[in-house]
Amino acid sequence: MPRTSGPETREKLIRAGEEVFAAQGAHGAQLRDIVRLAGQSNPSAVQYHFGSRAGLLDAVMAERQTRTEKVLTAELARAGDHGLRGLLRALVAAEATELRTERGRRCLRISTQLSHESGVRTRTPHPTIDGTVYWDLIGRVESCLTALPEPLRLERLDLALTLVGAAMADRAGQYLAGTTPLTDEALFAADLVETTTALLQAPRPALGDMP
Repeated sequence: MPRTSGPETREKLIRAGEEVFAAQGAHGAQLRDIVRLAGQSNPSAVQYHFGSRAGLLDAVMAERQTRTEKVLTAELARAGDHGLRGLLRALVAAEATELRTERGRRCLRISTQLSHESGVRTRTPHPTIDGTVYWDLIGRVESCLTALPEPLRLERLDLALTLVGAAMADRAGQYLAGTTPLTDEALFAADLVETTTALLQAPRPALGDMP
């Protein structure tokens, strides 16, 4: 009988969670499918190790965050103090490393479904990103946008991060489906940096000029 305790089983459940959450949706995935894919006979294995579906989802995202944090730290050191574009270039480069593995691609597909839970708009980070280099980068990006009033600044920042996540998830989905994207990865990343920079730097709209 397969064990339902120990670090090996916990890792099997995380790997199975990545696959099922990516295929069925972060909130629609069936725990029984995750347990079965992980080779467990105890239907309560997820609850035993993670407490709940949300606990397993957090564990999946925490492992993904650990991987990208290492790259992001190095990318930010390389970027130095190059302003908004340099910060976004570091972010996109770090996120793009997840495109290189099937595991990373699945996690990108999951991440984009959770972008609204990041806490950017309320300045209350989700526990999986609290105290991370990623959360610090968000603050540094915001500091480049002080010409905008705070509500617009936070809303636009959240939209920009959502755009990055959605673009990465879309490309990951193409890779997982065996589809060849229209652009190579270097152009894709460079264009995503420029698009996101333009979104964030767009002037505050003059409402009086709108029809």
